[in-house]
Amino acid sequence: MRDYDSAVSSFDYLQLAAQDLRGEPGALNACIECCDRHADGHAVALYCETYDGRATQYTFSELQAHAARFGNFLRAHGVQPGDRVAGLMPRTVELVIAILGTWRIGAVYQPLFTAFGPKAIEQRLDCSNARWIVTDAHNRPKLDELLDCPHVIVTDATSQRPSDYAFWDVLEHQQPDCTPELLDARAPFLLMCTSGTTGPAKPLEVPVSAILAFKSYMRDSIDLREDDRFWNLADPGWAYGLYYAVTGPLACGRATLFHDGPFTVQSTSRIIAKYGISNLAGSPTAFRLLIDAGAEFADAVRGQLRIVSSAGEPLNPQVIRWFAEQLGVVIHDHYGQTEIGMVLCNHHGLRHQVREGSAGYAVPGYRIVVLDDAQRELPTGQPGVLAVDRERSPLCWFNGYLHMPTKAFVGRYYLSGDIVELNEDGSISFVGRNDDVITTSGYRVGPFDVESALIEHPAVVETAVIGKPDPQRTELIKAFVVLNREYLPSVELAEVLRLHVRQRLAAHAYPREIEFVEQLPKTPSGKLQRFVLRNQEIAKQQALDT
Repeated sequence: MRDYDSAVSSFDYLQLAAQDLRGEPGALNACIECCDRHADGHAVALYCETYDGRATQYTFSELQAHAARFGNFLRAHGVQPGDRVAGLMPRTVELVIAILGTWRIGAVYQPLFTAFGPKAIEQRLDCSNARWIVTDAHNRPKLDELLDCPHVIVTDATSQRPSDYAFWDVLEHQQPDCTPELLDARAPFLLMCTSGTTGPAKPLEVPVSAILAFKSYMRDSIDLREDDRFWNLADPGWAYGLYYAVTGPLACGRATLFHDGPFTVQSTSRIIAKYGISNLAGSPTAFRLLIDAGAEFADAVRGQLRIVSSAGEPLNPQVIRWFAEQLGVVIHDHYGQTEIGMVLCNHHGLRHQVREGSAGYAVPGYRIVVLDDAQRELPTGQPGVLAVDRERSPLCWFNGYLHMPTKAFVGRYYLSGDIVELNEDGSISFVGRNDDVITTSGYRVGPFDVESALIEHPAVVETAVIGKPDPQRTELIKAFVVLNREYLPSVELAEVLRLHVRQRLAAHAYPREIEFVEQLPKTPSGKLQRFVLRNQEIAKQQALDT
């Protein structure tokens, strides 16, 4: 294991860049980096297990042939480099084939979380202008409500809609050879949408060069080794899953695992034992649920895991101690965002001091600083905004939102919006968020999306949505609703509104609490003050605790 300081000072990530990602124009293709480079033998790329227990596995060579067929189909139907192809699919082999095939012809893949409802899907497709969408029979009906639906490919059944294409029929009629489209390192290969507080989902393009940053994280932070069996619990419909359950491990030539089923203690224990998982990644919410099972989980997996990584929200010290005491396993906290990937970690692959409660140290290739309100770098012990020094971060790939101003860029810095504090040992501790984005069960939810869904209901005049502190979910979503005069507050109406949002937006993004109010706090200019409501909820909780 290398020392952290020597890894940072050696700039070996730049050597890796020269070796693995050629920097000259027109030399890169994400399918080559994540598949072709490793398709010279019988190496397994993907283990799949369906919700009913059917297990399959696929080599890099098999995925290469399938991706070529899918790429040929897209190319034959006019998809050009830079065009967007969306995926609304569960964790199955078809998802990986669609991603790799899209990349092969230089097109851009856009993930759509399968829990999204029609409104959330439509918002994100409006951002991307995707020409094609790949989905399954379960999610296909959601697309019927879209005003301008792309061409649809259905993966697991013959669609009753004559305009749809059947996924495996499409592949069967294509050749297994497809010349990859070589791109400049700055060309996009992913289009992501990140939730915001004052507007709809913000789109951003991820350049092919970001694969280097993803590989660096897998190597130094995840410590993905040749003899590891790796499982990232995150869904590929989100950034952490797509970056580090698909792109990162495949680019490293390592197998990844998909379990297409609900998250339960029993299924997680069974998968870890069956596949000999030694390297596990997930969110604190998932780990807390596993810990709640106590001996049932510990006895089932003891001796299997080598290391565990946590991302999505701060890791509780209780979780760290439980993994150490019950499983003899080190679990480390990792921090990142959709816009920048993982940039601050307690690294498994690098030797350094670990401070309990700290988010860790900058990933080699990034310079992370703490800034005050005047964008001056702060010393130890003073809270400020976590920022990336873009001029001194060669792995930083984020260049702004697509067709939108990026207020987070101030001079040489990218401002994350999260409040942190620099420690004397050089590590950085997370303090809190500086915006209104809600973290619930490991998901980041923008209040604007929930408010937009609520306001569609005729009973709602206006609404404000906040995150209310919750010991299990970190935060739960609470909505304050001003009603139309024709409606009266009631338990029944609150349930109607909850179901309305759940169906229109996503299963994880509906308000679990609704409070009917006469008016909402606003500034003199009419801007909503969510922080006032949030502070009120915190004060209520503190009063109850005392």
